Amino acid sequence: MPHLIVVDDDPRVRSLLARYFEGAGFRVSLAENGAQLRDALSSSVDLVLLDIELPDGSGLELAREIGATFKTPTIIVSGRGDDIDRIVGLEMGADDYVSKPFNLRELLARVKSVLRRTQRTLLDSGTPVIASRDFRFDGWSLNEGRRDLTSAAGEKIELTTGEFDLLLVFVSNAGRVLTRDYLMDYTRGRTREAFDRAIDVQVTRLRRKIEDDPARPQRIRSVRGVGYVFAVKVVRSS
Repeated sequence: MPHLIVVDDDPRVRSLLARYFEGAGFRVSLAENGAQLRDALSSSVDLVLLDIELPDGSGLELAREIGATFKTPTIIVSGRGDDIDRIVGLEMGADDYVSKPFNLRELLARVKSVLRRTQRTLLDSGTPVIASRDFRFDGWSLNEGRRDLTSAAGEKIELTTGEFDLLLVFVSNAGRVLTRDYLMDYTRGRTREAFDRAIDVQVTRLRRKIEDDPARPQRIRSVRGVGYVFAVKVVRSS
């Protein structure tokens, strides 16, 4: 049974989401602020639904902390729904961004999509997914099963869930030009409204971590008017 934490200072929202997701087969924990969330994350958690306006600090900074410290997938659920807020939320490491008021069925679909993509829980059986493919490029190594990235210097590079999923798509399709639509389908799903700039934000973040000079990228190259291509040779083993 996947474990979900709802973080919102509004007790009505917490109650609504708890009833709905428990009815959908989830274990649900509730938190009204960042301190309570940190305590809850000491146990095994599969996903966080996070409001960004909390009484003890910024939910955006909390999203960054969740990704960096706990590696837990996060969906921001916020009443602030313009493009700038969405971009900032994604830059902070969130895996998706849902605006209030939301449709409960759509929110459930997004939660399931993120859980499938993170390969942490199979919703039907509760069995962890184990994959063993290993990808090597320019001395770097990406392991799908462990979900880790090692640089040519042997350093472990921390990736958010979204960054890892995006890099996995790139190395799996090295040399092939990938459109933004393709990247959205395979990394963020089509359970949300189209938001092309989300992919551009993720690519920018990923370049900062894997390019020698992010301002002049040689691995993830832009293809004007189309999308992106992973432009170095990749060797795959399984």
